[in-house]
Amino acid sequence: MRSAALLFLALPACAEDAVPVPSGQTVLFQDAILNEAGPDGQTARFRFVAPDIAPGGKVGFDTAVADMQHLCDTYALPRVTGNVPLPQQIIISLSAEAVPFGEAAPAVTQFFEAYSLQDGACIWEVF
Repeated sequence: MRSAALLFLALPACAEDAVPVPSGQTVLFQDAILNEAGPDGQTARFRFVAPDIAPGGKVGFDTAVADMQHLCDTYALPRVTGNVPLPQQIIISLSAEAVPFGEAAPAVTQFFEAYSLQDGACIWEVF
């Protein structure tokens, strides 16, 4: 049986609650799933909604990658530091629309990146 702890359930109310990223695109926190089993131990997933990654949007994958690194470093890492056990991996996802966890949404643009934690830093891994 799989268990997960949800850190937050709801999206921020408006764009003023956006999480800042280097590209300046609007990124809203969707939720976090902690204590999820991953290939190398515990995994923490931080999911964000980023409407600008949709087809025809102003943010492509190359720009989104830098935003995801920033989200790992400045948003996710501080929120897992001190957890016992510390996750072995953080996964950051951006989705053009809110999608329930685990549900397929082939019409919705989604980007995922995985990071290991080393010496208090997020290290990008090939996902």
